[in-house]
Amino acid sequence: MIIFGTRGYLYQLAVLTLVCGWCGNPAAHTLRKRVTKFTLFFVPLFPFSTKYATQCTFCGGEQKIPKEQAEQLLAQHVAAQDGNPCGQTQQPGYAQDGQNPYQH
Repeated sequence: MIIFGTRGYLYQLAVLTLVCGWCGNPAAHTLRKRVTKFTLFFVPLFPFSTKYATQCTFCGGEQKIPKEQAEQLLAQHVAAQDGNPCGQTQQPGYAQDGQNPYQH
């Protein structure tokens, strides 16, 4: 007996501020990636479907987008965060090159 099937995974890639196509409000939108993987004996082996979408956090409207547009939105988001994909800022008092800024 062979047990096979599929399993879906949902990844949140970014939170963007866009004008919603459904409600017309400028609101936060989540950029999501949905991957469906083939499973054998409940072990995910390989992806066979990948889809991208944005979802408005104001009205909940979801819009499917092509991969190219999703990559472009993600690149714009990373550029707006100064190259930091998580949007975290550097802690004050720490230099980026590993040097202590308070040392003379």
